[in-house]
Amino acid sequence: MQATVGDHLHTHSRSVGMSDQLGEIIEVRGSEGEPPYLVRFEDGHEGLVYPGPDTVIERQQPAH
Repeated sequence: MQATVGDHLHTHSRSVGMSDQLGEIIEVRGSEGEPPYLVRFEDGHEGLVYPGPDTVIERQQPAH
């Protein structure tokens, strides 16, 4: 898994009735875009994340 600052992390819920977690990658701490990632989530909290198999990276769209 590789990401850059500005990409979004989308962790799918593992249980019925629980929400997915969405956040923006604000720092890449691994080499060459590898985890861990410092992520700012929608509710404003920040955390260091090692994404699991239920997580996808949504690439930042280039500006036109």
